Amino acid sequence: MKKYVLFLLLLCIVLTGCMKQEVEISLDDHISVGIMLSDVGLGDQSFSDASFSGLIRAREELNIIFSYRELADTGSYEQGLVELVKEKHDLIIGLGFMIQEDLEKVAKEYPNQNFVLIDAVSTQPNITSIIFKEDEGSFLAGVLAASLTETEVLGFIGGADVPLIRKFLDGFEAGAKAMNSNIEILSAFPDDFGNPEMGASITNEMIDNDADILFAAAGLTGVGMLQEAEKRGKYAIGVDSDQYFYAEKAVVSSMQKHVDVAIFNMIESLSVDGTFESGTIIEFGLNEGGIGLSPIRVVNNPPHYEAIVSSWSKQLLNENDGSK
Repeated sequence: MKKYVLFLLLLCIVLTGCMKQEVEISLDDHISVGIMLSDVGLGDQSFSDASFSGLIRAREELNIIFSYRELADTGSYEQGLVELVKEKHDLIIGLGFMIQEDLEKVAKEYPNQNFVLIDAVSTQPNITSIIFKEDEGSFLAGVLAASLTETEVLGFIGGADVPLIRKFLDGFEAGAKAMNSNIEILSAFPDDFGNPEMGASITNEMIDNDADILFAAAGLTGVGMLQEAEKRGKYAIGVDSDQYFYAEKAVVSSMQKHVDVAIFNMIESLSVDGTFESGTIIEFGLNEGGIGLSPIRVVNNPPHYEAIVSSWSKQLLNENDGSK
């Protein structure tokens, strides 16, 4: 009897497995998107995670399907991109400036495939480029930092010394000095976006040199900065996504780069609007809702600082509109 029951259980398992194999999603009924994530990949608590949330929103609201690749699994951006091409997606996204060379190489090999490059500009006709005005959001972060500092010394950590990351520093410095020309900014570029221990070490050194407000554009290295600032009783400003929950006693605000919104809008233009144009350059700034600061927390009287940031934000918007 026991053998018979066991046989029936095994039979059910086999049949269930067969039934699962027969239930397939038809790609013809869904827009399909592939994404090659940036170097750190999921769990970076920043750029990749924000991008992934845009895909999840598109799945829920636009009924798309998607798959992704991480550098740790593929060994190279090129390999991951080729794998995505072979899955026959309607759109393939390359996330981050470091992927540009491999993305352009693959795009040349597959000229009929639509690609999107985020955070860099390509001239390839089948690559749509999405860039952000990081300097605008970082300007507001600088305004906020200068409003809070007691030492007139700020700290900045960039994941790499490249033009894109320099935009964060330049904007941060411009905003801070617009508030107080005496502000000094200590900066470091460890050439690593995935090393929180290094971020913590640099933060310690900056705090020892009087920096009391710190800002980073450095992925997980920047998360190390946030957490070390909290340990040392200093304020910090996050980046890309709202990073308050990684150091709730330190993170005053975050300079949000709404890559999730950019990705969702791009997919919507392909799946709903029919306005997607390959080979174009799309820029997101304050005007387009692609850049901004998250709510101000932690400090006393947040509305006071919100008002200061809002005033400067309106000035930037007016300058962009050419009305000032």
